[in-house]
Amino acid sequence: MKSIFRPDGRNEEQSANPSLSLRINIFFFGTFIIFCIIIVRLAILQFVEGPTLTEVETSRDTKNVPLASIRGNILAKGGEKLAYSTSVQTLYFSLTTDYTETVTDKTTKLTSRSPEATTKANQLAADLAADFAKYGAKVPEDEVITKDAVLKAMDLDSKVYSGFMLRPIKRGLVKEEIAYFMEHKDKYPNLTVSEEDERHYDPDTVAVQTVGYIKPFKKSKESLDIYLNIQAAMRKDADPGLAYRDDEFVGFDGLELQYQRELRGRNGYLTVGVNAKNMAEGIEAIVPPVKGNDVWTTIDKNVQLKTEQAILDQIKWVHSHPVQGKVHPDAKTGYAVAMEVDTGNIVAMASMEDYDTNIWTSGTLPKEIYNEIQLNYQNGTVTPISSGRSGHNFDSAVFLGSVIKPLTVLIGLNEGFITTRTTYTDKGSTTFGRAGYETTVRNAGGHAYGFFNSPAEAIEKSSNVFMIDMVGKKLYEKYGSEGVNVWDKYMREFGLGERPGSGLPNEHKGLINYVKEAKSGSAQSALVFASFGQQGRYTALQLAQYASTLANQGVRIKPQLVSKITDQSGNIVKTFGREVLNEVKFDKAYWREVIKGMNTSVSAFEDFPYDFARKTGTSQQQYTVKKSSYLADNGVFIAFAPRENPKLAVAVVIPEGGFGSNSAAPVARKIFDAYDWEYGLDGTPKKNIPPVKDETKQ
Repeated sequence: MKSIFRPDGRNEEQSANPSLSLRINIFFFGTFIIFCIIIVRLAILQFVEGPTLTEVETSRDTKNVPLASIRGNILAKGGEKLAYSTSVQTLYFSLTTDYTETVTDKTTKLTSRSPEATTKANQLAADLAADFAKYGAKVPEDEVITKDAVLKAMDLDSKVYSGFMLRPIKRGLVKEEIAYFMEHKDKYPNLTVSEEDERHYDPDTVAVQTVGYIKPFKKSKESLDIYLNIQAAMRKDADPGLAYRDDEFVGFDGLELQYQRELRGRNGYLTVGVNAKNMAEGIEAIVPPVKGNDVWTTIDKNVQLKTEQAILDQIKWVHSHPVQGKVHPDAKTGYAVAMEVDTGNIVAMASMEDYDTNIWTSGTLPKEIYNEIQLNYQNGTVTPISSGRSGHNFDSAVFLGSVIKPLTVLIGLNEGFITTRTTYTDKGSTTFGRAGYETTVRNAGGHAYGFFNSPAEAIEKSSNVFMIDMVGKKLYEKYGSEGVNVWDKYMREFGLGERPGSGLPNEHKGLINYVKEAKSGSAQSALVFASFGQQGRYTALQLAQYASTLANQGVRIKPQLVSKITDQSGNIVKTFGREVLNEVKFDKAYWREVIKGMNTSVSAFEDFPYDFARKTGTSQQQYTVKKSSYLADNGVFIAFAPRENPKLAVAVVIPEGGFGSNSAAPVARKIFDAYDWEYGLDGTPKKNIPPVKDETKQ
């Protein structure tokens, strides 16, 4: 197209758009005005509002509010749930400044919550109470959540919770409530629905003191070292997933405490903005919690329940059945441990009487209930503290009595005081001490057993005087007062005077009376009385480990209560196996001699189908009534079966139960039978063997 030029120099196209220049000018002018406004606003922000904004930013912070994870389960060997959690939904309230605004009276100078804040809080409480009544489960009238109850839970004055912490309003929401609150987040921006757990324990009360119990962290952090350390770490650690909430339930005893970190999982958290008054200003981020792992115990539920019942039955039996003319009504408690010889696995651990640990799950324990359980809520097989009392106030750690005699003979053999061919004539009593001041010690019942062909016979007959003459007095003759330390060294090698190593809280070392006797009396008397089991008090777990060490011919194995830990998908996180704590090396002939001597006659085992090693014990313990002193008999029994290739070691203690053969041994028999049924002492579980048909009835 040809352009046509005009005399003024503009072409025809330019002259056709006379407003173009005007528009361009307007555009640049507008841009200039906007730019000027921005410059002015920046200047105002910098020089006028800057200090105020800096103060606001400085006063603002973020806090991480923990969300408790779902606690893992504690399972029996067969997968039965001994402690488990069910999921519950809890409604939480986040306190913000619009609920806490205050006004100051010009006359009185007193500060109070503003009418607007009060109105808003009352309205929220009323709305929630109405919603609970409409969508919640029907409950008795005295359990209805009222407006006042909601206001109290909101903790507007931060008397219970820090300003930014979430306040639990209602625990255990039903699905209708959950759906309603999730759908009405706009109406309730300060409310959060969080998944939590509710702890339960097997109502069959299976090994309850071993499993343990829980308490709120707030009540635990000042009394247990693990939580004191956690609290200190929380102040330093930047990882909010490791922080604990005050109302979070944590393990306080037993496996619940021992495996607290594994069971707990990892907390989630809310990141909330917090102002200078420590009040939340809104939720900025949510990190969900990670569920805890499951702990699989080695305890067989069937064997455990039969063990518990056997103890209760035997206590009842000794109350009404006289043995050598005496009944034993003061037997109130009993303790038993069954430990696999090869693995160290604890198949049963019973501290009786027990109780229902579900009483701890509410977080509060009425005084009258605590008074009922305060003497037996801990595990008597590992500690004598708060774990049961007999009629004359004997605890669970008793003198060994004659069950020490296999070890006494081993010491004598190893020290060279006797040989496997040593003979001895038992006259029923012996003396020790300075001439003219001798002390006489007799066998139980004053029996004189006569001629022994070997030390094994002295063990079988349970001769006190042999142990005294051939070991106790000879230790003193060889070492003098240092003999007490020599004796102590041997004891500890077998776990007597050492913590067994199970890892359970409050494991006890035992009460080492021979050291005290050496200081207050004499080293000779300490060794004499120790040689036949009257100078050391130990727990049932220590005795089971001792029996297992005898069965393993000197190899002391850690008692194992957990076989594996799995995550929530069933994947194995960690496994546990046989762990040797120490080994005592004696001549093989010594072991054969001692195990041969563990052959005491016990009527409860008359039809037992296996040859087994055992030792009964009847330790005497003093008590006082109206300033007069008396002696009571504690029943003690250890055994392992079969004698060759032993599979299971058992220890039973019945304080004030009378002779061990009549009180403790029958319990052990039922434990062996239960284990034989489930697993087979010969490797063949008897429950898998079809019953033999009676041809005469066909």
